[in-house]
Amino acid sequence: MSSTVPLIVRLLASSVSVANRAGKIVRDVMSKGELGIVEKGKDDYQTEADRSAQKCIIAALSAQFPKLSIIGEEDSPENDTEVPTDWLVVDADKEVLTLNCPTNLQGVKEEDIVVWVDPLDGTSEYTQGFLEHVTVLIGISVNEEPVAGVIHQPYYKSMIGGEKKMGRTIWGLKDAGVGGFTPAPPPDSLIITTTRSHSNPLVEKALQVMNASQILRVGGAGYKVLQLLEGKASVYVFASGGCKKWDTCAPEAILSASGGTLSDMLGNRYKYGASVGKPNKTGVLAAANPELYNYALSRIPQELKEALAK
Repeated sequence: MSSTVPLIVRLLASSVSVANRAGKIVRDVMSKGELGIVEKGKDDYQTEADRSAQKCIIAALSAQFPKLSIIGEEDSPENDTEVPTDWLVVDADKEVLTLNCPTNLQGVKEEDIVVWVDPLDGTSEYTQGFLEHVTVLIGISVNEEPVAGVIHQPYYKSMIGGEKKMGRTIWGLKDAGVGGFTPAPPPDSLIITTTRSHSNPLVEKALQVMNASQILRVGGAGYKVLQLLEGKASVYVFASGGCKKWDTCAPEAILSASGGTLSDMLGNRYKYGASVGKPNKTGVLAAANPELYNYALSRIPQELKEALAK
């Protein structure tokens, strides 16, 4: 990989290749039928795919960029670093390497970067067979701001040259663009995407005030943001503290690179530094363009904001 390519671009290019490999691990675990499910908490599960995919991502990126701070969802012992050699991905996506790096990111050093990893976003859906909701997320932040990200869909099916291909990887770099898919305009009517498994009265109240024509209840923050990017939904609404920084770092970076916005339900942007709290305590509000985002934010009553902020 050329050392003349700015670090942030090289890291994103490597993350695309690493996410592809992690996606294969996710599929391999499922095909073997031994998911190794562990219940971490109420409605919070971990599988062998979560554990192995995270080990692959952290080992591969750490080998190439040893001074990065990497925060993964799954707890693992610090000395648990041995992985199969074919997990140590050294390839880099050639298309990403050609990106023009924004001026403000050209001088970034490894020590300035925090990488947020969700090796399997939508674990509950993975165990229940809703495989299209499953994503691998790698988010890259600089100075607490998400600037680049990767969303890989292990079970996305496409036909290339007459052959079926499994898996798709999309990426984004702030002020440089997105790749791996073609963004689509929002639907003509207001369609909300929200959680399928973590609802409560506050969540439902936030949905009601939007006056949407349709509500899509799906799993995974990555998949919900993909719905915005692909024009299948208008706004992503989740009025609860149920997701974490590794759920939103990559999706926010890609959404921002395509002209969208992601914040908490109060309109505040989350910070992604190494020392910040991991929970997104005041929910998630996102949209594919500023007009839809501003509309959604304006619909949220003050009492709902106060209830979330407690």
